[in-house]
Amino acid sequence: MRLNLLPVLAAALVGGLVTGGLSAPASAQQLELVKPGALLVATEGTYPPFSMRTPDGQLDGLEIRVAKEIARRLNLTYEPVVIKWEALLVGLAADQYDFASAAMDITAERQKQVMFADGWLESGGRVVTQKGSPIKTPADIKGKTVGVLVSSTWQKLAEERGATVKAYKAESDAIQDLVNGQIDAVITDSIAAAYTIEASKLPLVMVDDYLSHIQKGFPFKKGKPNLVKAVNKALADMIADGTYAKLTTPLIGYSPAPKDPIKTIF
Repeated sequence: MRLNLLPVLAAALVGGLVTGGLSAPASAQQLELVKPGALLVATEGTYPPFSMRTPDGQLDGLEIRVAKEIARRLNLTYEPVVIKWEALLVGLAADQYDFASAAMDITAERQKQVMFADGWLESGGRVVTQKGSPIKTPADIKGKTVGVLVSSTWQKLAEERGATVKAYKAESDAIQDLVNGQIDAVITDSIAAAYTIEASKLPLVMVDDYLSHIQKGFPFKKGKPNLVKAVNKALADMIADGTYAKLTTPLIGYSPAPKDPIKTIF
């Protein structure tokens, strides 16, 4: 007896779309898309190294590269929607785009408002020193002069570890003083520091241990579980096969993929 395999194949194809193993363009209904065949992603475009403009005006940055690769793996066209930070969640609620790639911290309060995909990037406070410095761990800043942004959380972290704090109105001034040997270390955001060191080829390094941790996630309007599951799979796959590292390392010198990503709350 000959079997009609068309219904089976059709079911398998739809199943693949839902789980993220896409082999054909997804419909708006299958992945709860705003626009069939496209992935509309909100970004600021003005927050290096997450989003910025190349000399020829093209969007680039950590979030741009990762979002583009997600769209490619879902067989969708990547369409950025440039929007101001303060309007991101308003536009998301109004279905102006599918999700926002802007560097948003995953917090318990925000998880009440939106559905985050699995954490895609880990950051946090790190100690920056000159190459060859005796400071190898956060504990080593005790008794040392450490530069921080004035009235920042970094100042508290430095004080808690017994450092002599020198506050700056701009972190760039603290970094310059560190390069010039005027201070022993700087505490700042890991991603920001890595990008500054890499882009400007500074003779600085970060100690391995973090002083604090935060993960960033892509926020979605609640009620789009299929799309979030597809994005999670694409993200996990690109991290596992090394693509994520190839996309992000040239910008900051290492892969910021979380070792233990915060998972979506469905």
